[in-house]
Amino acid sequence: MEHIMFRSLVSSRKILAPLRKSLFVKPSLPVVISKKMVSGAATNEDLKSSKLFDVSGYTAVVTGGGSGIGLMIAQTLQTNGATVFIIGQRKEALDKVVEKYSTGPGKIIGLEGDINSKDGVQKLAQEVGSQSPSGVHLLVNNAGIARDDNTKYSNGQPDMKSAEAISEHLLKSDPAAWAATFETNVSSQFFVSAAFLPLLSKTLPSTRKSTPNHPGFTPSIVNITSISGVMKGSSSGQFAYSASKAAFLHLTRMMATTFIETGIRVNSIAPGVFPSEMTTGKSDDSMKSEMSSEASNPTGRYGHETDVGACVLFLAGPASGFLNGQVVYPDGGNILMSPAAT
Repeated sequence: MEHIMFRSLVSSRKILAPLRKSLFVKPSLPVVISKKMVSGAATNEDLKSSKLFDVSGYTAVVTGGGSGIGLMIAQTLQTNGATVFIIGQRKEALDKVVEKYSTGPGKIIGLEGDINSKDGVQKLAQEVGSQSPSGVHLLVNNAGIARDDNTKYSNGQPDMKSAEAISEHLLKSDPAAWAATFETNVSSQFFVSAAFLPLLSKTLPSTRKSTPNHPGFTPSIVNITSISGVMKGSSSGQFAYSASKAAFLHLTRMMATTFIETGIRVNSIAPGVFPSEMTTGKSDDSMKSEMSSEASNPTGRYGHETDVGACVLFLAGPASGFLNGQVVYPDGGNILMSPAAT
């Protein structure tokens, strides 16, 4: 029996070897790190937080940067010296953000545009390219919508022991809402990433030449998904939203694998509940939102700007150069309390 199992294992390895070779090709672009760091003999200077999480001089693009988590990310990046293009459909909101939060040492630039339009996405990439001809260091795909009002349990929950009641409740869902949700939360992220890929690739050689303070830097995409994409429950009746975020998480893995040879990394942040227009229904004059209800996660509070900001600095900066295709969960421990497929 052991002999048969050994022969089977050897045979499977022979079959899988070419597949592994095609899937996991060594990047043709060298990763720029010092010989000391390669050997594991990093100096104290190499380990300073000012180096590991340094995004000064970066050019970043954040979709949906006019409020909520997108604004938290844009604010964090500009505060740490990055130039941040925020993309949104509401010019008034973008102008407010620029006026209030573009205070240095970096800056925020508002760009009005619709990421659901393929032509619109390409025009946005061209506009960013014209203003930043040296390229983009970081793309944050943050824009997203939720259109599950008809089935959200806050608007009424069916008898979960009755097949008829559940059926009646689920059939309240609108096919157009499903289509709109997947268009914004999945397909638009695909086209935005594709359109900005050449701009991201530009910063790899330019960074090697001009910014030695960023050892091991590689340009990256950070996708803002959600814990709803891994939780096995219905997310309180938000079926379309949760399914779209699960699809976006898998798209992240696909893009990370597809872009290996370009030297561009793709990772994801899957937040728990943060105050935003999506979770509260509104923003104040500062384009921020507040949540007054009690949080049910182990931390006992909702997400804060510093929680998602720290994740972005980690994934954008040199500290994450060894991470690709991964997911970070700033959720206060929420997925520890519910069945989840992480």
